[in-house]
Amino acid sequence: MEIKGFIETSLIDWDGRLAAVLFLPGCNFRCPMCHNHQLVQHPEEVPTVDWGTVEAALARHRGWIDGVVVTGGEPTIHAELATLLRWIKQLGLAVKLDTNGALPDVLGHLIGDRLVDYVAMDIKAPLDERYARAAGAKADLGAIRRSIALLMASGVGYEFRTTVLPLYMRKADVGSIGREIKGAGLWALQQYLPGHADAETARRLWPYRDEILLAMREEGAAFVERCVVRGIETVAEGGAA
Repeated sequence: MEIKGFIETSLIDWDGRLAAVLFLPGCNFRCPMCHNHQLVQHPEEVPTVDWGTVEAALARHRGWIDGVVVTGGEPTIHAELATLLRWIKQLGLAVKLDTNGALPDVLGHLIGDRLVDYVAMDIKAPLDERYARAAGAKADLGAIRRSIALLMASGVGYEFRTTVLPLYMRKADVGSIGREIKGAGLWALQQYLPGHADAETARRLWPYRDEILLAMREEGAAFVERCVVRGIETVAEGGAA
């Protein structure tokens, strides 16, 4: 499997942990707000990271870093993903997986084989006709719902996260998503950053003001144990009453 990006140590990719980050190429979605669109659409233009470099760095930082984040792109599209995660686990490191949740069968096998310790699943928009537009591709909403249910029943650490793109997400839509994940442990609302978005229409959109995101967080807190806002000056959080 090709690795198309590697960060030796990061404090922002796994809350509360110091982690290395591996970026895998390709994705089954084409989200207009995607910041990694070159990695998704033209991975051949991105230099491949030498496996020896990754292995040496992980060995060097063993005992210091807490784990490895595997992200993309969309990691679950790769047949070799389980082999990669098993290799990381054999190094004695925890694994966080970032996924769009479109392939619940793959996700279920990884959880069943104990190859992931934490999963961050994106929920792109309310689960209606807007989802395909937010994903930039045909979206099987039944598969998304199966991944949600799987994570909530899995016993592994997890979070749901939604990048709040004004084109597909209004304050009135918070309840729609909230009902889909009611009772979840953590839901992160993420500020939309237009500067590096894939689609020109997305780059022209102004993100919501901080106070609107905070109001959305208040709405979301009624459905989950903790609802947080990421990407504004002060990280705000709340929980269900």
